[in-house]
Amino acid sequence: MPLDQLLAWLPSGSPEEALARQINFDQLPSHIAIIMDGNGRWASRRHLPRVEGHRSGITAVRETVEASARLGIDVLTLYAFSLENWKRPEAEVTTLMALLKRYLRLELKTLLQNNIRFRVIGRARELAPDIQNELAGAVDRTAKNTGLLFNIALNYGGRAEIVDAVRKMIEAGVPATEIDERRFGEFLYTAGQPDPDLLIRTSGEMRVSNFLLWQIAYSEIWVTDTLWPDFRAQHLLQAVLEYQKRDRRYGGLTPSRVATMT
Repeated sequence: MPLDQLLAWLPSGSPEEALARQINFDQLPSHIAIIMDGNGRWASRRHLPRVEGHRSGITAVRETVEASARLGIDVLTLYAFSLENWKRPEAEVTTLMALLKRYLRLELKTLLQNNIRFRVIGRARELAPDIQNELAGAVDRTAKNTGLLFNIALNYGGRAEIVDAVRKMIEAGVPATEIDERRFGEFLYTAGQPDPDLLIRTSGEMRVSNFLLWQIAYSEIWVTDTLWPDFRAQHLLQAVLEYQKRDRRYGGLTPSRVATMT
């Protein structure tokens, strides 16, 4: 049972345990996407170099991934490095890539133990060869896992994904008469995956930052002022509980609302 798996991992008597017991496990979001924001501000408030924020953010990644797996989420997508992030100072970019390699090497065992499948979305082929090799190794080692699908968005941009999908369709020779939303979705990086039900953004910023632009058309959005390095299982559970209170209409009306209009 997902609740039992979650409770076995959470500290007994903790706020996280109380939140976990409130969750309706029959109404979980299938896909959670997270814009991890606030590493730089976290470091600045502590008078530390920006890279220290990125280092501390690894702990948040670790806990969020494992909590999602134990919760029973099907897909988790984390926005790790955007196309625009190349504009940052070279030293910061180099550190980010080094931290990515370190994370994969240290956490591969955890991914395997928790039956987590790892995938990369974005223009990974433009990354340095050593990074590509590290990513490919993690993808290959976890390919047979059947639990949580953990997407990491690297060298990613939502507009670029749509452009790449169009290019793939042209290369595949798809006739214009066959193009519809379902067919188009087959050429996205996330082909075969459900669209995000819940989009989480940390640090209080109210924008989607070119992330999964096609896929989040009907996602519920939950924003927290918490900076990413401080994000923990408690915040994830709070977001899921808030999601379960939402009335998802997909542009239509709920039966009760229809009844009041007739």
